[in-house]
Amino acid sequence: MASYSVSPDPRDETPNIPDAASSQATPSRHRMSARNRFLFFLVAWLIVLMPFLFWWSTWFGRHLSDPQISEYLSDAKHPRHIQHALVQLAERMERRDAGAARWYPEMVRLSSNPVEEVRNTDAWLMGLDTSYASFHPALLNMLQDSSTLVRGNAALSLVRFGDAAGRPYIVALLQPAKIVAPSAGLVVDVDRAGTSVRQSGLIAKLQLGQTITDVRSPITGRLHALSIAKGTNVAAGAEIASVDPGVEQIWEALRALYLIGEPEDLPLIRAYERDSPELPDRIRQQALLTEKAVRDRAAIHP
Repeated sequence: MASYSVSPDPRDETPNIPDAASSQATPSRHRMSARNRFLFFLVAWLIVLMPFLFWWSTWFGRHLSDPQISEYLSDAKHPRHIQHALVQLAERMERRDAGAARWYPEMVRLSSNPVEEVRNTDAWLMGLDTSYASFHPALLNMLQDSSTLVRGNAALSLVRFGDAAGRPYIVALLQPAKIVAPSAGLVVDVDRAGTSVRQSGLIAKLQLGQTITDVRSPITGRLHALSIAKGTNVAAGAEIASVDPGVEQIWEALRALYLIGEPEDLPLIRAYERDSPELPDRIRQQALLTEKAVRDRAAIHP
């Protein structure tokens, strides 16, 4: 509400002198107490601090000491701690740090961890040091994993061991991932074709009675096609979508097939030789090199 002041009447003989107490009381109504100022700054500080602490606690680049790596690798209650330790080990292995070998038995144990992301990271790491013999059979066992990406990463790591046993799974990395409905239900939400998705990203939601089931992408890529629409019903096991593989997945698969690809893989390899606005030119160049390598091998060993 606006306030208005009235000028004193100049004919009034008594000057309008403000009372000292009232002049001090007016501004005091707008002054924040020390306690409130402290609480205000504390809350503001926490608003800034909490996101930082969350980021710091989940950032895989944060350095871990040797005892922390051992602790994190055994932390079954916090899978991200295990992943953090594995990422730290990957950096040591890439630097050829001999000290990383002390945790190799733990990496073999983690190949059967119940968390897909842990197994996926673990499969990749075991290809970084082919001198440890126990990695080889562990990776062969991981070719039977329920996850497309775990099987693919195990197959890619086996190539470093000179083992082409996982070639079918590498070829599969170049193909769209087919997604089926995990249960019957009404489609209450669904994404749009052409949308970029991350691994485990939400694609659709199905409702059966009071139960909501999330349908998630098994890979990182682009939602290629949808065979469902919001408001329709879907049967359990029905194919509802396909996801084109992401750039890095294609890149690694083409590099591996450069070494172990067979002539029957050429039609799929050639699909990546064409120009595409959705893929960088390095993918096309790698596909061309991979085809040439496969043809050269076939000419030497028909």
